[in-house]
Amino acid sequence: MIGAERAKQIKALIDADLTVRQIADLLKIQEDSVRRYARVAEEKPHRPLAPKILLFDIETLPMEIFVWGLFKQHPTYEQVIKEWCVLSWAAKWLYDSEIMSNVISPGSAIQRNDQAILRGIWDLLNEADIVIAHNGERFDLRKLNARFKIAGFNPPMPYQTIDTLKHSRKVFGFSSHKLDALNGMLDKTQKLKTEYRLWKRCAGVGDGPEDQAKALEEMVTYNRQDVVALEELYLELRPWMRSHPNLGLYVDTDNETCPNCGGTNVEWRGWYYTPMGRYKAFRCECGAIGRQRTSNLKRYETEGLLRSVAR
Repeated sequence: MIGAERAKQIKALIDADLTVRQIADLLKIQEDSVRRYARVAEEKPHRPLAPKILLFDIETLPMEIFVWGLFKQHPTYEQVIKEWCVLSWAAKWLYDSEIMSNVISPGSAIQRNDQAILRGIWDLLNEADIVIAHNGERFDLRKLNARFKIAGFNPPMPYQTIDTLKHSRKVFGFSSHKLDALNGMLDKTQKLKTEYRLWKRCAGVGDGPEDQAKALEEMVTYNRQDVVALEELYLELRPWMRSHPNLGLYVDTDNETCPNCGGTNVEWRGWYYTPMGRYKAFRCECGAIGRQRTSNLKRYETEGLLRSVAR
């Protein structure tokens, strides 16, 4: 494998218009090594110093529906008086102190018109490499996609997702996996206390226009606090997350990189075994564990290996 310093030398000589033979003779390496690096360098995209990781949360206004009573029913779309819409959103880049947010106007809340605030969150999703939300895959992202489509937006550029609710349920047996409950158990920032009446006031069902305007301000404050709580929860759960997006793909470094945090301070210890392979294992300073990409077994060591039948 070509080291980082040697790779820089080869690139500089290629840029100086030396031939492959000249470079190989000068550096005393094989011509195939020069060609291999030249081919990879031509195809390899520029990578930033760090990935763009967006944490976000949305609040929505509920639908208004005609119903026949408080007993269990299955309303049809014909009974809908007003559709749901995005009420507010809040977001921040990982480790950044700035919290971005927006909330619809009182008139838009009554009309269920969220188009004025959709562009801001669409632009952030379009810029992000990875997006994080609690129950984001089943709720926040699907809800936003629906409103984006209605508003005539194209899909944002591709991004990977991290759903903290999904990871919590996969790994832990907590009594509750709600954001507020998890942060309470882990002694982290909790959500602001609120009640359902706040959503009614935001919809204009309250004590007049001034009360509605105040309710909308309270809502976006509540929304912003959720993003702070989300970031703390994500960082607390991150070492335990399996199949975390590999941050090494986004970091411009030749050093061994932790897939969970992107750090390079990893300590190799122990082994990770699969039915047909043995891999060196590591622990990062962030607490995450992982393994090397290729098996440590030699060919002669695998010749006598057998494995059980599939389930």
